[in-house]
Amino acid sequence: MHEYASTSRVWGLSCPGFPEEVSRARRWTRDILRGSPLAEDAELIVSELSANAILHTASGREYGSFHLAVAVSAQVVAVSVTDDGGTATAPKAEHQVQDAEHGRGLGMVSALAHRVVVRDSDQGHTVTAELYADTRLGGHPC
Repeated sequence: MHEYASTSRVWGLSCPGFPEEVSRARRWTRDILRGSPLAEDAELIVSELSANAILHTASGREYGSFHLAVAVSAQVVAVSVTDDGGTATAPKAEHQVQDAEHGRGLGMVSALAHRVVVRDSDQGHTVTAELYADTRLGGHPC
């Protein structure tokens, strides 16, 4: 394979930190993954991660934003949401009681995704959820 050739495609979207932008991020993801059996799970993950960025970080403050990336290959669909930071701790999945009204989002993302990675930097947090399309990796065929 040529060193510059790739079978992966990556899309990016930056959104202002307004609640209505969550639905925009969801639609954008659905359009990119149209026809993929992983589209619904990816859309739900993007919705949850985008909402978390707005609710729990500086992304939801005045002039805040969040950034979304979708990477697609024959083996993996990876969705990443990067927030503006502003919190002392990185996002983490927590066990919540059954009737809790908040705090289940990242746990739900972890249940849907085959792998979730949280990266912390000076600019914010990036949560990446990977969905495996390759049956050898434990996913569904695309």
